[in-house]
This record gives sequence, structure tokens and C-alpha cells, in this order.
Amino acid sequence: MDTDTHRIFGVPVECRSRKGVESIIRETLGGKRFRRIATANPEFFVRARRDACFRENLLAADYRIADGFGIVLDGFLSGKKIVRYPGADLLSFVLSEAERSQSSAFLLVRNDGLSTLPEVIRAIRARYTRLVVDGETLDPKSIIVPDAARRATVVLCNFGAPEQEYALESFRKDPGNIRLAMGVGGSFDFLTGRRKRAPERMRTVGLEWFFRLLVQPRRIGRIWTATVVFPFLRLSDRIKSVSIQER
Repeated sequence: MDTDTHRIFGVPVECRSRKGVESIIRETLGGKRFRRIATANPEFFVRARRDACFRENLLAADYRIADGFGIVLDGFLSGKKIVRYPGADLLSFVLSEAERSQSSAFLLVRNDGLSTLPEVIRAIRARYTRLVVDGETLDPKSIIVPDAARRATVVLCNFGAPEQEYALESFRKDPGNIRLAMGVGGSFDFLTGRRKRAPERMRTVGLEWFFRLLVQPRRIGRIWTATVVFPFLRLSDRIKSVSIQER
């Protein structure tokens, strides 16, 4: 079923088609409720396994969309069909729908990021000419978010996990006009051209991590977590589960 979920370390991830995810976006932008989408990769779940605060934060998100081939593979091994919707692609759809629905967007941009706030705004305005977009540059470690963000319909944050998820969840008690809040990680850098995405063929077969390792060797720690630690922990859990059932 499109509305089914798959649990990883006790945290659910959506088993929706891309059209199903896009329906959520349209419904959210046209609705009256605040919703937060977490674009979750394997690192999110590894962190949630050892960090109770982050685990609670992920559980508080309204939707957790798979952004990582390891999650798709994990679902397959459990008999669940999970469709990956990369954060960069989802960001493009959100901006397109925000423009179409005459919504406004507010950007929370980290102060030490590769792309500056003016660069991101210029890149967005060049592609989505009718979209009203503003933003602010902030320290990711700060839990203080600007009140101006509450006047926008969509809030997008590139602090990276876990900071972006904590910052966005802080709007829930007093969201103002915000309908959709979403963390985008490094997706702004793809919009500005500061980073290049892996070739489509590599993305299709789940080798985007290898391309990113080639162009960003310093990411090796994160890639190790996603490609080695995550599957090892999941395999360990499955072995334990089988052992318990056989007792």
C-alpha cells in the first residue's frame, strides 16, 4: 500500500511512490496544518539508534522520506518496496509547487556553508521566477530561529543533521503561516552549482555515494556510516531477531 511504512531501528520511513510523496506536498501547501518532512538517509537512522533526542525528533516528523539507496535495499530485504526520492529532486518539486500555488519560501542557510544566502536566492529566483523567497544566514548551533520565517509558507533549512531537524521542529508549537518545513542538507549547493550531482546512471544504480567520495574525500566518515555501519547494524538486528524466534 502507498501509505505503508517500514521501520528501521523502530523509526518508520514512508513506503510511498514518488507520486504519493508529491501528493503530500500539494496537500500540505494547500492545507492549514504545519508539517515537517525529514529527508532521511542511513546516517539518520544510525544516529537515531544511539541518540535518544534525535530519535524522538525523527519520530516527531510528520513524514520521513527515503533519501539513500541503503534504505531502499533494507526495505527490499524486508519485503517492502521503498522508493527513493533524493533530497535534491524533492527540493526542486517543493519549489516548483510553492511557485505554482503562489506560496512563499524562507531559507535558513548555515553561515559556514559552501553556498551563501544571496547565491541560493539568486539561483532559486532564476529558476522559479514567480516565487517569493527570502531567508537568513544563521549559526547551525543556534536554536534561535527568526520570526520572519513564520510569515512564509515553506521553510527550508540546510544546517545538516541533526541541527536542521531540531531547528525546524522548533516551529511546531508556533508555526505562524508555515505549512511545510523541510531539511535540505547540501541540496542548495546543487542549485547554485557549487557542487555537481553524480551522473544520473550512477544515481539510478545506487552509486551516488561513490561519486561523492571521489569529489569529496573528506566525506569518507559519513559514507562509511551509510555503506558499512548501517548495513552491519541492520544485519546484526536481523540475526538477533531470528535467534529470538528460534528459542
